[in-house]
Amino acid sequence: MLLKVNIQEAVRSLASSKQRTILALLGIVIGIGSVIALVSVGTLAQRESMRQFMEMGTDVLRIQKEWGQDGNSGAEQSFRLKDVLALPEASGVIEDVAPYISVHGVLRYEGRREDVPAVGVTRSFFHINQLDLARGRFISDLDHLMYQAVVGGDLVPKLRAMGLQTLVGSDIYFQDRLFTIVGELSTASLGGMRAYEAIKGLMIPISTAGRLHGNNGIKSVMALKKPDIPHDRVVQTVQQYFERLPRPMPVEVLSAEQMIEHMQKQMRMFTLLLGSIGSISLVVGGVGVMNVMLVSVAERKKEIGIRRALGAQKKDIQGQFLMESVILSLLGGCLGILIGVGISYGIARYSGWGFAVIFPAVFLGVGVSAAVGIFFGYYPAKQAANLIPIQALRSD
Repeated sequence: MLLKVNIQEAVRSLASSKQRTILALLGIVIGIGSVIALVSVGTLAQRESMRQFMEMGTDVLRIQKEWGQDGNSGAEQSFRLKDVLALPEASGVIEDVAPYISVHGVLRYEGRREDVPAVGVTRSFFHINQLDLARGRFISDLDHLMYQAVVGGDLVPKLRAMGLQTLVGSDIYFQDRLFTIVGELSTASLGGMRAYEAIKGLMIPISTAGRLHGNNGIKSVMALKKPDIPHDRVVQTVQQYFERLPRPMPVEVLSAEQMIEHMQKQMRMFTLLLGSIGSISLVVGGVGVMNVMLVSVAERKKEIGIRRALGAQKKDIQGQFLMESVILSLLGGCLGILIGVGISYGIARYSGWGFAVIFPAVFLGVGVSAAVGIFFGYYPAKQAANLIPIQALRSD
C-alpha cells in the first residue's frame, strides 16, 4: 500500500514540473539510447562477420609465405604453381587448392575507364570461395594463357553504367589487352576469407595474370582441408611439405576457425569500448537526475517539514524521493531503449546486415537505468530525509 502511495506521489511530483522532468529525461534517454545502440551495433557487426565466415565453411585455409624470413622480393617470394597444385596429393590432408595472383589495372570500354582489381585464378577458385554464376561459365583449366574474364557481382552495375548491357560474349580492354567476358557472378557478401577481387573485380586465368604482371607471382593460396582432420595436423603437414621442396619456403597457415576466434576477441573488445563510450553520456544523464532531485528537495522543504510533523519517518521521506528518481530513470530508460533499438536497426538496414533485437543489451538498459536512478537519487533522497522539521517548516 505504501509503495503504491509513493509511486502516485512521485508521478504527481514529476508531472507538476514538466519542463525540469523533460530536461532530466533527455539526459537519461541519450545515455541509455547511446549505450543500447553502440552495444547492439557491435553485436550485430560480430554476428555479420560470423555469418560471412560460416557462409564459406570452417574448412577453408589461407596459405601464405612467412614474411620477414629473408630480404628477398619478387618471384623469390612467390609460390610455384606446380608445387601448389601438387599439394593435395602429396599432403593427404588437403582436398583442393586455389592459388591466385592479385593484379590491378584499368578497364576500358568505348572510351570510358574504370580502375578495377583483378585476380588470376584456377577452376577451383569458384567452389572454394562459394561463388554463384548468374550467367555464362567460370574460368576453366582449358583457358590457359587465354584472354577470358569473369565479372564479379559488384562490377556488373558499373559495366552496365558504362553502356555494356549484355556482358557475356562482349569484349573489354583490361591493361590494354582485349578480354572476352565468359561469365558473370551473382552478388556475394564481402568478408570472411573470400577474396576481395572475386566481388569487386575481374577473374582471369592465372597463367594470363602471370603474363600481364611477370613480377607479380602467387603470394596466397586458398585451400580446402579434408573433413574431420585436426587443424594442428593440417598446419604441420602443409608447412613440412613446403619446407621439403627443392626451393624451401616457410609458410603460415590461417584457418577460418582461427580467424573467427581472433575476430570474436576483437569484437568483444570493440563492443566493450563502444559501451564505455556510451556510458559517459549515461553518467552525464545521471548527474542531470541528481540536479533535478536536489532542486526538487530545495523547493519542497515545507512539504517535507509538514510530512515529518505529521509523523512521517526519515525512511518514508527518503523512499518517496528515491521513488521519484527511479521512475524518472526508468521512464528515460524505456524511451532510450526504443531509440537505441531504432538506431541499431537503421545502421543494420543501411549496412545490409541481418537485424535482431539484442535482448542482453535491452535488459542491460533497463537494469542500468534503474541503477542510475538509485545511485544518483540516493544523495538527494538522503538530503531530504535529514532535513530538520522545524527548519523545513520555516523555509519560504
